[in-house]
Formats: sequence, structure tokens, C-alpha cells
Amino acid sequence: MATSLFRTPISSPSTSISTSQSHHRSSIFLHFPQRFRLSFTSHAQQRFPNFAISCSAQSDSSASRRRPPYIPNHIPDPNYVRIFDTTLRDGEQSPGASMTSKEKLDIARQLAKLGVDIIEAGFPAASNEDFEAVKMIAKEVGNAVDADGYVPVICGLSRCNEKDIRTAWEAVKYAKRPRIHTFIATSAIHMEFKLRKTKEQVVEIARNMVKFARSLGCEDVEFSPEDAGRSDREFLYEILGEVIKAGATTLNIPDTVGINMPTQFGKLIADIKANTPGIENVIISTHCQNDLGLSTANTIQGAHAGARQLEVTINGIGERAGNASLEEVVMALKCGEHVFGGLYTGINAKHIYVTSRMVEEYSGLQLQPHKALVGANAFAHESGIHQDGMLKHKGTYEIISPEDIGLERTNEAGIVLGKLSGRHALRRRLEELGYELKEDQVDSLFWRFKSVAEQKKRVTDADLRALVSDEVFQAEPIWKLDDLQVTCGTLGLSTATVKLCGLDGTTHVACSVGTGPVDSAYKAIDLIVKEPITLLEYSMNAVTEGIDAIATTRVVIVGDKSRTSTHALTGETVHRTFSGSGAGMDVVVSSVKAYIAAINKMLGFKDTSAPTSASAEKVSISA
Repeated sequence: MATSLFRTPISSPSTSISTSQSHHRSSIFLHFPQRFRLSFTSHAQQRFPNFAISCSAQSDSSASRRRPPYIPNHIPDPNYVRIFDTTLRDGEQSPGASMTSKEKLDIARQLAKLGVDIIEAGFPAASNEDFEAVKMIAKEVGNAVDADGYVPVICGLSRCNEKDIRTAWEAVKYAKRPRIHTFIATSAIHMEFKLRKTKEQVVEIARNMVKFARSLGCEDVEFSPEDAGRSDREFLYEILGEVIKAGATTLNIPDTVGINMPTQFGKLIADIKANTPGIENVIISTHCQNDLGLSTANTIQGAHAGARQLEVTINGIGERAGNASLEEVVMALKCGEHVFGGLYTGINAKHIYVTSRMVEEYSGLQLQPHKALVGANAFAHESGIHQDGMLKHKGTYEIISPEDIGLERTNEAGIVLGKLSGRHALRRRLEELGYELKEDQVDSLFWRFKSVAEQKKRVTDADLRALVSDEVFQAEPIWKLDDLQVTCGTLGLSTATVKLCGLDGTTHVACSVGTGPVDSAYKAIDLIVKEPITLLEYSMNAVTEGIDAIATTRVVIVGDKSRTSTHALTGETVHRTFSGSGAGMDVVVSSVKAYIAAINKMLGFKDTSAPTSASAEKVSISA
């Protein structure tokens, strides 16, 4: 059984100021004690009663409220908003974001720590690998009840056909709270050109499939009218009313192509709430795509209009431009609690940052520096005016404290890690950063740390995160790098000799030439692995400034045609892509580790064809 790698960092009450350098410029980060922040806020609110000083000031009332008991079609507290996370389903549809079953299980465990109400664990009919991953999450995460009685709902997506629905139920039924999420398109353009069905036929299919899902023993069934944002309103009221009568407990309203404006989407939710027969017996949900950058705004507007379930992903990853970002939606509701009439969620915001980092590492999808809340620049203050304001009080330019989302920017304990540091100091700093590692993982990481420390005067937090990613956030090692030697330059062809260790402990050596050291090393690896591989993407970044920086490399590969799955959006068979990351002070070593990591992911994926479904039901959704 895999062990979770994270725990919540403990915030220090001390005040601190730290600086970081990037491209010869300084950025300043400040942390003020909670008691000072609260006293200042109280004083300011007395002088400016209608002015919100910070999100922290708005969180006190919601923090004292407990998550209401879970009832599939009813929420006892009308202000509570359920968070439905689809990182493992819609998020994984991002190109190159395929994750192993172990990685999905780790993320599901972390989502449970975060406190999400529903985890959409995948699309079980996509492939046997996806089915097994959902089943494993249902058994392990779906039965881990905490002291307060919280356990996440485990959901599986299915198209509106019996085969998909039965497969989804067989995967999620082991959870304490299982859910089937089924969908069919309802917009005129989808029904005419994709489904080639009439409105009456679509209503009949939706009604029968919701009934079928309930007949299997599933008491929690979610229905989505795909492309609801472009669907005829009267038709929506009709089909939603029919699936309510058939037994649906949640109605999800997706803006599938991300075309709706916030006021438009809010009115859609309000109209459905006002005109759908039986709507008082179900939960209204939102699922907003980010094609126009409006997914978070649309989601918040939907909640304001009456939706009480919001579908999101960590870091906003997903098909095309992605989905509404969990961290943005949750913190916006928290900051706007006074605007939205007291809406609140059960999310433990202290786990946001470490969850974001885990998804970034496992998916291989790197965040842009200016990403709200979790980007590298989210709490950086570089201009002189901003720094002056921050020095006087952080509320001048920072509405959210980094500690609110579990981000520790400074080493509060005063520990500076270097070549003389021991295991205890390393473990302590890793715990402060939010990582919870097993003893053998710390031992393995320690020797990597010592190797880096011998070449650098100081090992930074960014270095540690890169090392953890390289040592811990990796697929099961089918192949492992033993030795690497390259020769390159202007005097002749680049050559590489690579020594790999196989799963059975045997060593394999190969030599190849190429256009450069990385190309020749990859060709040597291909000679050993003997798998048809195409390199789709290659990128490299330095985690810190300076000539001695650790380099992190990310690659995306595709193998032969046997590694396929059914795409939830199109119903078509697609070839899986696999990403891998590596870190090292030597850029060639970093590149080779990333390539091997991607190969290990690919080889660990079961060679199975996606289950086939009725051709008439090749439907799509982003919900």
C-alpha cells in the first residue's frame, strides 16, 4: 500500500523577511504573526466596516462551520458548496498528463486530505488500466473514514450506454459512497452532427440510462447534458426533469466549450433552478471549461445563482485550455464570503499548495509563474512601491497569506542546509516544506542531497523540491540508470555509453552516436529497451539561479499502438502519451533520467485495448 508523501506544514508564529534573487533582481517575501494580522484587521474593520482587508479576515465564520452530513440529493446547510474534483479524469486528458495507477492513488489520497467532497477518479471504460485505477481508489480512499465521519464520494464517468455504466459501477461500487456520472449531448449542433439523433431519442436514452444506473444499486447518480451552455432552454428543462424522475441526484450543467459569459452562465443556472420540475430534489452542479479564461468566473457566478456543487481540477488542468481551478474557486469563495451570502466549502486550504505541487510533478504539466495562488510569482513583490507597502503591512498588497494555502516561503527554524548537514536537519526541512517521507525514501534522498551539497555552498528549498521529485515522484523503476558517459563537441560525432539496470537486476550496456549528447544517449537507451518510442516534447529549466543550479527536464513520449484508451470527449480510441521528469546538476544526466522515467511509465501501463461501446453512443463531454 502506498504511503502519502505529504503532510500539512506547520506555520511559525514568528515574523520574517526574506529575499530571493532572480536575474539579478530582488524580490521580498514577508510573514507577519497571526495575532498581529488579526488585531490589525479588527482595528481596520472598525474604521472601515464595509472594506475587506484580506481573505484571512473573511474566513473566521466559515472555519467554525462543520461539513454537513452527506446526502446524495440534499445538502442540509443551504450555504454549503460541494467541491467535485475531476483532476484524475478531465485533468488527465491534458496531452502528456497520463498518470500511473500508483500516482492516481497518491493524488486521490491527497485530495481526501484536502477535503474534496467528490473525487471523479476516472473514466473506467477507457481501458483496463483506468478501470483498475478507479477500482483501487474506490477500495482504499473511498473507505478511509476520518474521525468526523468524512469520506469522499468516489465517482466514475460513463457515456449514456449500458456497457459504460455497468463498467463504471463495477469500479466504484467498492467505495463507501459510490457515484456514477453519466452524460449525453443536448445542444442542437451536437445532436445533429455528432449523435444524429432527435430530441425525443436523446431524452429517451437519458431517462433509460439513469434508470439503469439506479437499477444496479447505485443510489447516487449524476447526469450531465453535454454542451448545456449552447442548448435550448426549454429542452434542458424537459430532459433534466425527466432524469430527475428517473432517479438522478445531481444535475451537472457544463459549459463544455467555454463559450458562456459569467452573467450568461449565472442566468442559465438561475433559469434551470426556476423552471425545471423537481429541481428541489437534486443538487445543481457546474463544470466550466477555460477556453476564454472565464472558467473560474463562470463557476463562481454559478454558485451565486444557486449551484451547490462545483466541478474543478487542481491547477486548472484539463482538456484544451483546462478547467476551473480548485484553488482559485475555493479561495474566491472564501474571500467573497461576505459578497456571496456566506457560501463556504469543506476544503482545508492548508493543503492547497502541496496538492498543487504533487499534481504538477505527477502530471508533468508545469505551472506558469503568474498562476494565481500557486504560481512561483504569486507572493513575490519586486517593485519598490510594493516592497515599501509590504514592509509597513502586508495587507497593502497581499490579500491572502502564503501560509493560508500551506506555502512556507522561509526557513523559520533558521536551518541552512549544506554539505555538513545531517539526516535530521534534512528530514526537518522536508517536513517544514510539507513532505512526509518513509525512512528508506529519506535515506535515498540524503545521499543525493549530499552529492549536490558537495558542489553547492547552500542547498535551497527549490533544490530540495527538485530532488524529491526526482527520487520519490517517479513510476515503478522497470529500468534504472546505473552509469552514463558522453563525448561531444566540435571535433567529432557525439557519442554516449549508457548502462541500465533492469527489473531482474541484470545490467545492460549500449553505445550510440547522435547529433548531440542527449540525442546519442536516448538512442543508446532505445537499443537497450527495444521499444518503439517517439519523443514528442523536451524541455529543461533551472530551478535556481547560478551556474551550479539543478536542471529539471521534462519529456513526453508515445509508444506503439497497443497502449490505447477510449477518449471520454470523443469516444474514439487514442494513443496514450507518457511524461517523465528528471533532475540533476548535469543537464545530460537530468535529460536521461526524464527519458527513463517516461519509459517506465509507458512500460507500466497495461497493454490493453479500450473497451468498445455502441457506435451510436460515441458522445463527448467536458464535464
